[in-house]
Amino acid sequence: MSTTVRPAGRRLTTIAVLAATVAIAAAACSSSSATTAPTTAPASEAPAESASAAAVACTPEAGTFRMGTEPWLGYGPWWVADSKGLFAQNGLDVKVSSFTTDDEINAALVAGQIDGANIATHTAMRLAQAGTPLTIVLVLDQSNTADAALAAAPVASIKDLKGKKVAYEEGTTSDILLRYALSQNGMTIDDIVKVPTPAADAGTAAIAKRVDAAVTYEPYLTAALQQDPAFKLIYTAAEKPGLISDVFVVRNDVAGKVPCQIQTLIKTWDDAVAYYNSNGDDAKAIIAKAVGATPEDLKTAFDGVDIYTVAQAKSLLEGAFPATMTDIMKIAVAAGIMPAEIDPTKLLDTSFIDKATQ
Repeated sequence: MSTTVRPAGRRLTTIAVLAATVAIAAAACSSSSATTAPTTAPASEAPAESASAAAVACTPEAGTFRMGTEPWLGYGPWWVADSKGLFAQNGLDVKVSSFTTDDEINAALVAGQIDGANIATHTAMRLAQAGTPLTIVLVLDQSNTADAALAAAPVASIKDLKGKKVAYEEGTTSDILLRYALSQNGMTIDDIVKVPTPAADAGTAAIAKRVDAAVTYEPYLTAALQQDPAFKLIYTAAEKPGLISDVFVVRNDVAGKVPCQIQTLIKTWDDAVAYYNSNGDDAKAIIAKAVGATPEDLKTAFDGVDIYTVAQAKSLLEGAFPATMTDIMKIAVAAGIMPAEIDPTKLLDTSFIDKATQ
């Protein structure tokens, strides 16, 4: 089973923006997206008024939109769009570059070497808090059963973890999921014995009886469950829809200059999701190849993730997602991933998705 599906780097959120800035040169060398950076807008700059006042049906502005991704299947529709010529069909020139780790993609976004990026929701908040001028314009996906806590008898629930050893990777989505699960059962992280473990090894540690439970994600969940059928999922991200989710962010200086490109990107995402939903085998093969795996490796992972249509994303942004962001932010602060609370709703701009769906 491939272990490149969702590398720990994509989910690790404890990187310091200063370190990311120092790493810009390395990121530029290691990523194909390195190009001359546009003028960087001040951290406080919001998208220009022209973005929200753009015409309902507009022609994408000239120029290449530089998009950053990482090898996570939730970003798959972008690769489908690239493979099937949907960008060009919608009048877009898009360069999709895949980064290996958070450090790389975050450094590129901070430096303005890419115009937009697909990142975890809590990563977007962390970068914005540290001064990166970005706006969330689309919710892409959420993990349901692709992130979970697993254990074997006598541990059958989160409450059973009190005083028990739990393996998980600190500062990642596993950390966030565990803390949320504990809070929903009247417990805190201090009620367990923390065993910091890379996500790729957490399930193995549980199977080997070195810990009583583990929190990790696909494909490591399936690998662990296949090794020992006695292990079961005792809590999944589905308990809090959106808690483990991903968003498409655009730098504010870019949003003000190419609003029609952004609107059309959103439309193209929708076209690609439609293809994914109606031509599953072909789309999944495209995505699997992009993340360095096979469709068979990713079957359970695909089943555990919701990839949103634009209509679904719009409903979430106008409904439950802002409150979910606040929950994520509070958990991130408690985990030390973010130093202080912010108002995450200020990062949202629904004007692009509104116009793309009119």
